[in-house]
Amino acid sequence: MATMKPSHHDYTVAWVCALPLEMTAAELMLKEIHDPLPQPPTDPNAYTLGKLGEHNVVIACLPSGVYGITSAAAVLAKMHSTFPSLRFALMVGIAGGVPSRSTDVRLGDVVVSIPSGTSGGVVQYDFGKTLPDGRFQRASSLNKPSQLLLNTVSKVRSKYAITEADIDGTISRILNTNERLKQQFSRPHRDWLFNAEYIHEGNHPDCLECDQTQLVKRASRDSSEPHIHYGLIASANQVMKGAKARDSLAQDSNVLCFEMEAAGLMDQLSCLVIRGICDYCDSHKNKEWQGYAALAAATYTRLLLAAVPSQENISHRNYALAQVNETLIRRQIAALRNLYVSLYQDQKKPEP
Repeated sequence: MATMKPSHHDYTVAWVCALPLEMTAAELMLKEIHDPLPQPPTDPNAYTLGKLGEHNVVIACLPSGVYGITSAAAVLAKMHSTFPSLRFALMVGIAGGVPSRSTDVRLGDVVVSIPSGTSGGVVQYDFGKTLPDGRFQRASSLNKPSQLLLNTVSKVRSKYAITEADIDGTISRILNTNERLKQQFSRPHRDWLFNAEYIHEGNHPDCLECDQTQLVKRASRDSSEPHIHYGLIASANQVMKGAKARDSLAQDSNVLCFEMEAAGLMDQLSCLVIRGICDYCDSHKNKEWQGYAALAAATYTRLLLAAVPSQENISHRNYALAQVNETLIRRQIAALRNLYVSLYQDQKKPEP
């Protein structure tokens, strides 16, 4: 029996990326890729459709060179219009990490947005007003993810507190199938964190001309397995590229990383943000870790979706409901017919 081709109504998960390499990482996670579906003239997005676990997923990337909160919001709005059955959105990609004594965030780690205090998981730090004492007051808080997503995060968090998620091993197995992918997505060897006061030197982005005596001494980890951190993510329409500003904002809002898109999604559809750490938001920022960080975030997302309860196929459910309704109608007609026959027979009985 031929499998029914999925329709627009059969896709329930939105996966949004900002960069092409993030979209590549997302596509590598798919169990199968589906044929494109027609789009209305009002939807300019470029989609990859596929299946991940038991879920039909729509992947979209922001237009090249057009980044930020507004662009992300526009992409998701068009996507939701074309695929009306989306249950939730996942914003997956790279971000700049906030290293601190309390949270040992390192390059290649993954940060997942969860609510804390009055914040829903994402803090838009460039939207608000400056108070007379110089402090910045955010205008409002963004929505938190749905109970479904937060319960799933708890389930995944519990599972991998006992055993490693094996994100690094999964990445290695994926890269071993394609030499070309290795060049862009392999794990770099160098993870350098400089003191916040030390500014990048020279014209080389790889920090080879920087003073290595300014490196922060950190304990070595037992393995290359990325750590998963859960907490607040800072979002704005600007790149964070200053260690002092990073630390000041992080101390004020208790955020774990900085990015540029998520704030545009949180109030449209239930959304979880998953970010791989590719730099430390300082003057030493470069692109060396972007590929690995993107793949680490995508791999965690695959683990997460495997734990999300599947939703019965929309088309099949509607068909089943139609069958139930038809059965009920037939029963009602039969009951009315029997009632009519009974009344007719009662009327024909001779009076005593």
